Amino acid sequence: MKPFEKCPVCNGEIVEKEVEKLLRGGIHTAVISVHAEVCLHCGERLYSHETVIQFEQIRNKLKRQEVSEFELLGKSFRVNPIHEDKHLRGAAM
Repeated sequence: MKPFEKCPVCNGEIVEKEVEKLLRGGIHTAVISVHAEVCLHCGERLYSHETVIQFEQIRNKLKRQEVSEFELLGKSFRVNPIHEDKHLRGAAM
């Protein structure tokens, strides 16, 4: 039996799905695929207690830079907001 029959946020229908979760710890980010109950109306994700514990363990390893057991996927980049240049705005009109 599911812990919730309806979404606790919007009372919408929830279904089990495999989802990707981004976890951040220190300067590192990890992605993990897990099962979650997902609301079909608002998208709220509900994770099992065991999954939440796993998230915390991964975050702690990322913070301590204990990443040797993780697969390197590439690099992450922070993108600063693009500020509209007033000169370009006038030229575009």
